[in-house]
Amino acid sequence: MRVLVAANLTPFLRGGAQAHVEGLVAALRQHGHDVECLQLPFAFGPEAEVARAMEVAQALDMQAPSGQSIDRVIGLQFPAYAVQHQNAVAWVMHQHRAVYDLYDQLPQTSALSGLREKIQRFDQQALQPLASNGRLFANSGCVAQRLQRFNQLQAKVLYHPPPEADRFFCEQAQGFFFFPSRFESLKRQELVIRAAALVRSPVRFVLAGQGGQFQAAQQLVAELGLSDRVRLLGAISSAEKWVWYAKSLAVCYPPFDEDYGYVTLEAMLSAKPVVTCTDSGGPLEFVLPGQTGLVVEPSPQALAEAFDKLAASPSQAKAMGAAGQAHYRACAISWATVVDRLLSA
Repeated sequence: MRVLVAANLTPFLRGGAQAHVEGLVAALRQHGHDVECLQLPFAFGPEAEVARAMEVAQALDMQAPSGQSIDRVIGLQFPAYAVQHQNAVAWVMHQHRAVYDLYDQLPQTSALSGLREKIQRFDQQALQPLASNGRLFANSGCVAQRLQRFNQLQAKVLYHPPPEADRFFCEQAQGFFFFPSRFESLKRQELVIRAAALVRSPVRFVLAGQGGQFQAAQQLVAELGLSDRVRLLGAISSAEKWVWYAKSLAVCYPPFDEDYGYVTLEAMLSAKPVVTCTDSGGPLEFVLPGQTGLVVEPSPQALAEAFDKLAASPSQAKAMGAAGQAHYRACAISWATVVDRLLSA
């Protein structure tokens, strides 16, 4: 089958979304399909630029560009899922959250309000026909719930593995919690650093990644006098990441309303328990409280108590990690399933 994957590209911004796109393209090729990836330039602001990107996506007709037949278009992101094709399917990894679940947290302006109305109409026009034909998917229950809440659209949840899922492993735990993620406000590294200041156990915290909040995190560690307890690694290689996971006591991942969250799945593949929060979104679909990890209120004190609890009982942490690994396997998450469902819908 000849398949076009439609997604976005924000230059030099790399994270889970780009890994998702690359993973799907690779999986389709491995299953014998002829694949091209169309990545549309996208900027999160200003509002006029977002509106222009919508117009570009909506105007693209991929039925037979330059006479080249395409059997299926798979749209992944706003606004790329509006690309036109009679056999289109959308596998939504996220919408433009600034006009949906994050709208009330942002400064209210007439420009943002106007953009909100445009995007909601745009999403309805692009996704409603797909939902009616059983061709609307979401990469997590969290994303599916947003589509239902804000757009009254039913999407089928379709999970996929994290990159290089077969490379994760487990070793004897050492006395640290691992938190790999891009440094940005929604990931809430600040919350973990403040919790570290309240922890009574002699454990350490290792945070990996880069991002716009990295300097602020460095300053907070210095202000709280935590340089001997909190280590900020910056960017690390995949091989280094696998080792940090393998040797950790547990993984902390407390983002706000995460779409999906590779960190949770990577921790489970490494047989490590996950500490997350009641408002963390995607991770809550996999962390079974008290069985594969701990779920607490999003406060430094609650997180500190969870960290102390696991530090006080390494055997319990190990058992939770093993249960998490078993739970991941029981979910039967695979690219083969993803490819089959996206192409047979």
